[in-house]
Amino acid sequence: MSNVLVISGHPNLESSNTNTIILEQLNKQVSNIEIRRLDSLYPDYQIDVAVEQQALIKAQVIVLQFPFYWYSTPALLKKWLDDVFSYDFAYGSKGDKLKGKDFILSFTIGGPAESYTPHGYNHFPIAELIKPLQQTAYLAGMNFIEPVHTHNMVYIPGVYNELADVQAKARTHAQQLIASINHYIDSSEVKLQKFVTQWFEKFDILTPDHQQFTKHLASDIKLVMPEGEFNGHAGFNDWYSGARATFKPHSHHDVEHIQIKALSDDRFEVELRIRLTAETFTDSVFNGDAVNILVNEVWQVSFDDNDNAIIHEYLVEVVS
Repeated sequence: MSNVLVISGHPNLESSNTNTIILEQLNKQVSNIEIRRLDSLYPDYQIDVAVEQQALIKAQVIVLQFPFYWYSTPALLKKWLDDVFSYDFAYGSKGDKLKGKDFILSFTIGGPAESYTPHGYNHFPIAELIKPLQQTAYLAGMNFIEPVHTHNMVYIPGVYNELADVQAKARTHAQQLIASINHYIDSSEVKLQKFVTQWFEKFDILTPDHQQFTKHLASDIKLVMPEGEFNGHAGFNDWYSGARATFKPHSHHDVEHIQIKALSDDRFEVELRIRLTAETFTDSVFNGDAVNILVNEVWQVSFDDNDNAIIHEYLVEVVS
């Protein structure tokens, strides 16, 4: 399975002095990578949507690599986005296929950095100009990662820049991008942050499926809750059944604070501050009143051989 998917949006990659170098470095240094050159795959602009969507589904990290054209992407990459990020795939009531994936924009810019300032000839900073792409990531539920971009990446013989300088910048750019990719693949802290988000998203739904939680619990899990202490999978199931009898589905857990500390090479402590807002059932201890509860949580977590997070201790204390 490809963990890293790079979509090359240059319309004529062979003519590029920079994007070619960046892609070559990625191909050499990043494992489990697939690079899809749109210019060679779709010179007629007829995108195979099903094939592209399958490539996206298999990936965890998605990189768009392109030259910055007229404050946006080249037309070929824009058409790829228009066609592939379709309703009920990337957005819509069933459009969750990209949710939770890491999304990195990597692009080369011809103009100097000082031109992208209020007093420069481009007037607006890069961060402002890429907001449509940032919002695309948000709408699709992806994790928008800090973009990697480099200025002065155009070489015009005898007019603008030296070829060796531009190529050196491309290699530096590639190393920055590789470091970002590796961080989101290998970092235990990032994995745990994602796990916390996914854990509470499942809790908000409150489905009767206990197994989606117990597969992430050690068999001797210790849970200390406001309701008392619960042990093992059976104890968790008892507690979860009580939660389902108390809170109505589609509650909301807002992670206000998260701090992760390594306790050993294979064990981590996760400190959380969570705000729960929910509707309750009339026959619960809350008598049907809406609740807004702030709690501190402390988890002890490890990763199994398949890189799945496993919780060993789960402690909850009500703050207010």
